[in-house]
Amino acid sequence: MTSIAVPEHPWLLPGELVVPAEPERSRPRRTTRDWVVDSLAFLISLLWVLFATVDSLSPTPEAAVPLPHDWMVGVDALIGLVCCGLLWVRRRWPLGLALATLPLSTFSMAAAIPLLIVYFTVVVHRRTAVAVAVTGVGLLTNLVFSWARPDPAMPYWLTVSWGVVITLAVLAWGMFVRARRQLIVSLRERAERAETEQQLRVAQARHLERTRIAREMHDVLAHRISLLSLHAGALEFRPDAPADEVARAAGVIRGSAHAALQDLREVIGVLRAEGDGTGDAPEPPQPTLADLPALIDESRTAGVRVNVSDSVGRPAEVPAALGRAAYRIVQEGLTNARKHAAGAAVTVDVTGGPGAGLTVAIANRWPVGTPVGGTLPGAGTGLVGISERVALAGGRLAYGRDDTGDFRLAAWLPWPA
Repeated sequence: MTSIAVPEHPWLLPGELVVPAEPERSRPRRTTRDWVVDSLAFLISLLWVLFATVDSLSPTPEAAVPLPHDWMVGVDALIGLVCCGLLWVRRRWPLGLALATLPLSTFSMAAAIPLLIVYFTVVVHRRTAVAVAVTGVGLLTNLVFSWARPDPAMPYWLTVSWGVVITLAVLAWGMFVRARRQLIVSLRERAERAETEQQLRVAQARHLERTRIAREMHDVLAHRISLLSLHAGALEFRPDAPADEVARAAGVIRGSAHAALQDLREVIGVLRAEGDGTGDAPEPPQPTLADLPALIDESRTAGVRVNVSDSVGRPAEVPAALGRAAYRIVQEGLTNARKHAAGAAVTVDVTGGPGAGLTVAIANRWPVGTPVGGTLPGAGTGLVGISERVALAGGRLAYGRDDTGDFRLAAWLPWPA
């Protein structure tokens, strides 16, 4: 879930920029800053209405020529007061108010400042094309106003020029405010998107790591438990075995069970550390190609006949990732042989070198009939995990019955020169 940083003083921002936003509201809520701005705009407009009305009633008005009748001054003041009241709802309907009040700008002096504020609101809250269109109509009304209410101290063309300058200045100011707000919104969206993508990358990395740990757990525990089952099956098949053989088999069972529990404890410890968010738990040492003889000895101790052909001269020099993949492939091949072809001889062939790649092949006779005690249950994901491991390493994997009828698991892994 994305966490949005809340500003330290949100009341200083306009409602459109306050976070978190309120999706259930069609428009943003007014902030303290908005109330202050609206109050100042209303107060300034009221003062302008008062000034324009008093000026129009004076014998020598300064803003414009006097109206021919006193009742027109009252109507103009009333129009100005109504426009002042409309300032409180201009944020909700800026364009509608601007279009509705544009005819007033052709003759009303008292409504000049409120109408200018409404126009500024349109520029800030609406697209540039809409703002330019309203500006064009406003410049036309400025021509009419300068003719209907000329300034006694200035010629017509100078009055029109001042109206154009003021209008363009308000347009530029409003576009600057709008661009700044759009920039802030864009930067916030980019920050939220970057944070969301980062969380997705972390979740994906955590998922991939858990998948890798689950694959390692399957490979290790399947190997240990198959050894346990093999020794237990031997004791069950020969209950009258000599005491020393029974004791030796029981010792192997105990040692395998202890190793399986230890492996399971280490894997669960890693998973718990990830769940706590610490990620500092050390992983158990990963096997390499140099550990392959110990793996073969475990299977031979369990009674499996294993023939090994290893032409890799210096297994310690094999890259760690490559050696670990080869170890897991051999481990899976021996586990499958114990599960599905109990009693059959297994051939392990490891060849290759830098530049040529590493070839690992495990073969055993195809089982005939059902073994005594049935086959060991399996999840059916061992070969799938090996396929994924080989694919990630950039190698090739093939398994199944070969031309001689044996089951063969063969993989080629790239070994850089």
